Amino acid sequence: METKRRTLGVLLFPGFEVLDVYGPLEMVGNLKGMIDIVMVAEHAGAVTSSQGPQTLAGEGFATCPRLDLLLVPGGIGTRKEVANEALLRWLRSAAASAEIVTSVCTGAGLLAKAGLLDGRRATTNKFAFSWVVEQGPKVEWIKEARWVDDGDRVTSSGVSAGMDMMLALVERLYGADLATTVAQRAEYEWHRDAAWDPFARLCGLVD
Repeated sequence: METKRRTLGVLLFPGFEVLDVYGPLEMVGNLKGMIDIVMVAEHAGAVTSSQGPQTLAGEGFATCPRLDLLLVPGGIGTRKEVANEALLRWLRSAAASAEIVTSVCTGAGLLAKAGLLDGRRATTNKFAFSWVVEQGPKVEWIKEARWVDDGDRVTSSGVSAGMDMMLALVERLYGADLATTVAQRAEYEWHRDAAWDPFARLCGLVD
């Protein structure tokens, strides 16, 4: 099993989706000595989620260290942030030196708007699929997928899908045994099939 220590940066912005952030973090938060977590926002301080509770960003864009892994959540706030040039510039800069860039839900819209998914396969929340697709016309959007692994870009479907994506990433980086243990200790039923996606049909994206 690989033991490389990595830093995971989580992007926060007003109106982020709580589970998009904390679902994946539950799956890596106890991997002490393997993954260090940094919460990042445009400016350090409290950031209000779509649901109301705030999360403290310890780093602003100007002070954020180099990240090995980057997690971009979705949430209603993405509709505003796609026009935030400071955020898009930071995404491009952070992604340039990151090993893997990931997104949950409409977070893929931010990556797409920043040009970070151009020519890549990606997916997103099926209930907001058309809006996200508009942000990245050069992206190969996959309508039916729980998550899509395109090497150093890994995107997931809506909200809870981020947990399955992150467990798959733990498996890829640190081995299947550890990923299975993490899921079991969370008493979480891990959907291991990246193509499992009943919501694509529910939303009329596939027959």
